[in-house]
Amino acid sequence: MNIVLLEPEIPANTGNIGRTCVATGTSLHLIQPLGFSLDEKQLRRAGLDYWPNLDVHVYGDFNEFLEKNPGAKIYMATTKAKKIYTEARYEPDCFLMFGKESAGIPEEILLEYQENCVRIPMNENIRSLNLSNSVAVVLYEALRQNDFSHMQLAGELHRLHWKG
Repeated sequence: MNIVLLEPEIPANTGNIGRTCVATGTSLHLIQPLGFSLDEKQLRRAGLDYWPNLDVHVYGDFNEFLEKNPGAKIYMATTKAKKIYTEARYEPDCFLMFGKESAGIPEEILLEYQENCVRIPMNENIRSLNLSNSVAVVLYEALRQNDFSHMQLAGELHRLHWKG
């Protein structure tokens, strides 16, 4: 799986998303301009010690992203979509794209990918969810549809002796 952030603005969101990507074995693709530096303290703090393990790719603009990922199946998360994110059928190597926090994905891009636009349902009086929450919601649905391939599916409880 691949997460694409188009012009992200808030370092803490990108750091949280990076951590989610490491936890799920997902690549992170960042399309410039970024609203922060990749060595920014807030970014690293949100990503904790996972950031060095992140498979991250940076592109100068959307066209460069397309050139370097020819034939990529891209799903675009937007509040303007008619289709709910659970209605899409995500391929194991697809790209889930999210726009910048203040404006989302530009309409000129969305119009070219209308069939692959998805939305997260929410009350009509709210503009959008937090970017890192939106990424987690859609990514985990895509992973579920692919049987959480290559992920640990079960944990183990260890009997502890409680001293109360």
